[in-house]
Amino acid sequence: MRPTVLVTRRWPDAVIAALRERYEVTTNDIDRPLSPEALREAMLCHDILCPTITDRIDAGMIEQPGRRVRIIGNFGAGFEHIDIAAARRAGVVVTNTPNVLTQATAELCILLMLMTARRAGEGERQLRGGQWPGWHPTHLMGTSLAGKRLGLVGYGRIAREVARMAANLWDMKIAYHARHRVEPAPGLPGAEFCASLAELVEQSDVVSIQCPGGAATHHLIDVDMIARMKPTAFLINTARGTVVDERALADALAAGRIAGAGLDVYEREPKVEAALFGLENVVLLPHLGSATVETREAMGFRVLANLDAFLAGQEPPDRVA
Repeated sequence: MRPTVLVTRRWPDAVIAALRERYEVTTNDIDRPLSPEALREAMLCHDILCPTITDRIDAGMIEQPGRRVRIIGNFGAGFEHIDIAAARRAGVVVTNTPNVLTQATAELCILLMLMTARRAGEGERQLRGGQWPGWHPTHLMGTSLAGKRLGLVGYGRIAREVARMAANLWDMKIAYHARHRVEPAPGLPGAEFCASLAELVEQSDVVSIQCPGGAATHHLIDVDMIARMKPTAFLINTARGTVVDERALADALAAGRIAGAGLDVYEREPKVEAALFGLENVVLLPHLGSATVETREAMGFRVLANLDAFLAGQEPPDRVA
């Protein structure tokens, strides 16, 4: 019999068709997050589980008696929603989909930077609401990004692509904070390493979150760090919502302590801090970072490549546990 696979959310049709050629596939056609009970049952009934960030795979699911799943092929680069330590203890392989979403997520980061600095969201709401008074010299004046300092919290693949785009588009000065200094790579602009996060946020005109989620980075951008930002600065987050204290950010935006923010991710998705909705100086997008046809298909095929390698007795190329 062919191995059985549960795909927990709706994937692009081309990827599902390819999966069905190799495996017995069960899909979630209502495309809503499965309950913990359904995920626990899935671990007992399938050989392979293909979750997304909306699925919390905890130690109890992984280590339960009778667990049948041998590999978890995650649809996404981040895997903080999976208990990796429990997977290692249980001998369950976990893979992810790095690299393929770098371009799309970096593009969205640039979009949020530009929308926030140029007050594009505010302008569109005004126009659609029939409140546009017509052109006048001081209407919705924004901020140019040319020559400004971009501070990147984290300096992985996506951050480096954001740095390249920002430097090429606007000649922005690049700085970053990470656990370790990153050696310059061909084609990348020179970037200043800041040993402390405080130094980075204090000196940056745009602070962009590019680090992973999880316990180690929970509320890394908290009340103190937001207070250290320039009053003219913008905060951008396309990484993980838990990195930013959303309540503290809303308070700072409402008080005008920072100029604006652009968010694609949130602490308690799909819930969003209610106070953010009433603010004009924040752009809110519904987690669109990797949402291009090309990227989502590439992510699915990357999962498939990992599954094929594992079942052929080979090391999956994107193994994280």
